[in-house]
Amino acid sequence: MADYDYDVLVIGAGPGGYVAAIRAAQLGLRTACAEARETLGGTCLNVGCIPSKALLHASELYQEAKGGHLTKFGVDFTGVSLNLDQMHAEKGKAVKELTGGIEFLFKKNKVTWLKGRAAFQDAHKVTVGDQIVTAKNIVIATGSVVTPLPGVEIDQRVVVDSTGALALPKVPEHLVVIGGGVIGLELGSVWRRLGAKVTVVEYVDQILPGFDGEVRKESAKLFKKQGFEFRMSTKVTGVSVDGDTATVTVEPAAGGVAETIAADAVLVSIGRRPNFDGLNLEAIGLTPNARGQVDTHHDFRTSVDGVWAIGDCTPGLMLAHKAEDEGVAVAENIAGQTGIVNHDVIPSVVYTMPEIAGVGLTEEAAAAKTEIKVGKFPFAANSRAKTNRDTDGFVKVIADAKSDRVLGVWIVSSLAGTLIAEAAIAMEFGATSEDIAYTCHAHPTHAEALKEAAMAVQGKPIHA
Repeated sequence: MADYDYDVLVIGAGPGGYVAAIRAAQLGLRTACAEARETLGGTCLNVGCIPSKALLHASELYQEAKGGHLTKFGVDFTGVSLNLDQMHAEKGKAVKELTGGIEFLFKKNKVTWLKGRAAFQDAHKVTVGDQIVTAKNIVIATGSVVTPLPGVEIDQRVVVDSTGALALPKVPEHLVVIGGGVIGLELGSVWRRLGAKVTVVEYVDQILPGFDGEVRKESAKLFKKQGFEFRMSTKVTGVSVDGDTATVTVEPAAGGVAETIAADAVLVSIGRRPNFDGLNLEAIGLTPNARGQVDTHHDFRTSVDGVWAIGDCTPGLMLAHKAEDEGVAVAENIAGQTGIVNHDVIPSVVYTMPEIAGVGLTEEAAAAKTEIKVGKFPFAANSRAKTNRDTDGFVKVIADAKSDRVLGVWIVSSLAGTLIAEAAIAMEFGATSEDIAYTCHAHPTHAEALKEAAMAVQGKPIHA
């Protein structure tokens, strides 16, 4: 058998890559991870999930204190002001703690961090910086990068991508967000709470593509209530910058008269694409598919023997937790075990206020496949939501009309991201709506709304 430097080499130390490396090492495999960043954790920990959630949380606290939302609870504030530098500093502290934590876990599990950009020489040999490394198995976990908008230049000063939007040195007076997806709505929420006017320009007629239709409509209504301005069915044809201001040129998506929008910050957030920059896939004969992804078998093998792939660079949802689960599974498969990810039960969450979450099929997708039953329950009828004055949103349970098996759950609520985990567990175990309806839930909790929505599938909610 050929002698290799490592049993497993993981390329990329994002959520998929670092988890794959740690799991492989736990299984007794000699493991290395190549990462070009100065810190581990990939986009998610450095300039994505973690810093954005830090700013979302901080901006929620600021808005509650500044906007008088706590007065009805007997908590009065005077002289509230924004210290944006401190907000950024606390965000940076959280990022440093978590990225440093991964470096500690690498050392604890004896994973070698190869610092530098990796490029294939053949299916078992890569260059990392100025060194050559061989491995019996190589896992591509290179993640994704921001999708550029043709003709629009990102300067990270006036026109920014998601990374730049996390580090704006001052609150913009008017932020134009190009794209009504998750990233645009989350980062738009941060700056709106801190005082910016926010206009979202979206090419199609609804926000949050891929989410349940009813949830999309409810979310748009709530965002408008919060002060968002939406320009739907509208395309951006150009962005010009003059000093510290930008002019965004738009026109109807179907064609029509152009007009301009003045802004002092523009966020381009039209999606992400797989990242294979500099990887030299040609050297191993691996060609991305029409969507720019690497296709894999169910066990995450690519068409090249000894080369595996996981995460954002493969088909499916571009989500950190999907990549993490795939990281565990691919390591177990390499080790001769059976690693499986159920891609039908991967939750999605938008961390706005309220949060928006879903798992499984939308009502539209489910109805296209089979006969369904749908149960809904509003948080306006939930006792804990009422006491907290937190009544926006609803829970929606979609079940197969014949088997009653739950096909999808959608939640709009301040706690949707946490509540969706119960739905995911239920679906992973093949639960029916009746199983959820007859499971005792603690009172008073927001979670009771899921129980009542499941009861509503049978046409018998108690409190609505």
